[in-house]
Amino acid sequence: MSSFYALFGRSIALLVLVLQGACAQLPEHVDRPVSTALSSPNGTALEALVQQRRKADGARFESGFLLLAGPPAAYGSRLALIEGAQKTLDLQYYAIHADASTGRLVRGLRAAAERGVRVRILLDDLHSTGRDALVLGLAFVPNIEMRLFNPLAGARGTSLARVFNSIGDASRIQQRMHNKLFLADNVLGVTGGRNLGDAYFGNALKGNYIDVDILAAGPIVRDLSRSFDSYWNNERAYPVQSLVKRSELEAIRERAQQADRELADESARAQNSPPPAPPPPAPGTEPKDGAAPTPAQLARAWDEKPMDLRTARFVWAPAVMLADQPGKIPADKGAEKTRAPGLVVSQPGDAASSSRRAAALEASSDLAAGSDTVVEGLLQLIGQARSDLLIISPYFVPGPDMMQAFAAARGRGVRIRVLTNSLSSNDAPVAHVGYSRHREDLLKVGVELYELRSEQASVGNAFGSSGSGGSLGESRSMLHSKVLVMDGRLLVVGSMNLDLRSQLQNTEIALLVRSAELSRAASAQIERGMREGSWRVELDGGSLVWRAPEGSGLNDTSTEPDASLTLRLLLRLFGPLAPDQLL
Repeated sequence: MSSFYALFGRSIALLVLVLQGACAQLPEHVDRPVSTALSSPNGTALEALVQQRRKADGARFESGFLLLAGPPAAYGSRLALIEGAQKTLDLQYYAIHADASTGRLVRGLRAAAERGVRVRILLDDLHSTGRDALVLGLAFVPNIEMRLFNPLAGARGTSLARVFNSIGDASRIQQRMHNKLFLADNVLGVTGGRNLGDAYFGNALKGNYIDVDILAAGPIVRDLSRSFDSYWNNERAYPVQSLVKRSELEAIRERAQQADRELADESARAQNSPPPAPPPPAPGTEPKDGAAPTPAQLARAWDEKPMDLRTARFVWAPAVMLADQPGKIPADKGAEKTRAPGLVVSQPGDAASSSRRAAALEASSDLAAGSDTVVEGLLQLIGQARSDLLIISPYFVPGPDMMQAFAAARGRGVRIRVLTNSLSSNDAPVAHVGYSRHREDLLKVGVELYELRSEQASVGNAFGSSGSGGSLGESRSMLHSKVLVMDGRLLVVGSMNLDLRSQLQNTEIALLVRSAELSRAASAQIERGMREGSWRVELDGGSLVWRAPEGSGLNDTSTEPDASLTLRLLLRLFGPLAPDQLL
């Protein structure tokens, strides 16, 4: 998400050049063959595995869930889905970066296609430029289809050129498909906050995201697949071949390889030694679809093994899915005035037989169904909270509706704790402005605020990232999880932030699972992170103070911790110019 802010910040600086140039156009009358998820997973090995696990566990409910908090589990689960799929693999992502971690996944996808698995990949089009455009090469592999959602027109050599070409349609290009799904044979799937790339799997050299996914098994996955199909067959989804030619990707690949050679030569000259031989490309795809891992990455990477799904400990529970409809992003300018986004809400009966429905969860889904978006549905759920709300939102910009929901919950005696990024851990510090301008009001209402501790932030990353997946500073940790735990019994994991962008602009998806066991596990992780890895923000005599993390040996401070004076001054100067809905 962070690169979005960088793109627009730089675009404004070069607006004059944009207006002087001609605007590229998206193709018309594009052929989009309709396809849908596997009608029934019966007869597949993954379906048999799920049924065996459910029977062995004596489960009351038909769908199971496993929290994926760490990189090995998050990565290993996706490898297991790729290797276990026999008929279909469906991937929906906001960003897929062409790097070492993705390269391993890409090889698996190509191997799956070769053995007859139908692979569909739906990607938001904002980040598919430069080196990252190389993942689009998958569209030219037999048995793999790839579409780009809400694309930007123009060449893919650089992000700036494409934003310039689309400047006349700025309102549309602000609206992005932020959903994340990784589905196998319509019976197992992963959703949550992670995109695909080194920084999302703990394998980046300069900084990594802290994220949470959930692995779902059973009938609830059919709801996820129906959401995928609604985007895949939408008129905003363009087959890659209608937008990109092989020759363009070849030119991008040659430029990327030349840049790698120049970087290696420069490094060798700096060390006064002969240039090292480049690492051998991994078999299958490199350098076609992803970057070969560097020696440093190979030294840092954890063992990339598929998760053993036979021993995975699922929690069987009722659940519902909340998903924005693709119509939240209007198909054309005229549709923007009359669009009715709507919210897709699956029913608990889809995930369990009617006799086993959980009445409380059914009431929650009915209430959420009256909302227009995922975030608004969550605000309705917050209205049901009785005792406790535990929230992680890396980009936390509460609008009027959210502030009202928090105030009402506090009025009922609900304890509210929120973990978000500090200025130093935020990969888009300008977005921190939208949070900081509401910080004192939140504290006065009684919301408890925690900000993730990270390393020194500097002016160089004040206005976004370089598009490398968020790796911005040495050894930085950046919060990217999107989680809500309500009353110790309802767990929400999804792609949404609690901000106006997720509420009004981006499309999102979330799973709501009614499980005290999963809620306890998530709460334990969050509370440990708050206690040991975060600053607690308080009002002391009317002034903000940051209480140091437990056992850190740090002192309390009255200024944004770990952020330079210049950065703080710049954000204070330019922050008021950025409205909340654009952060």
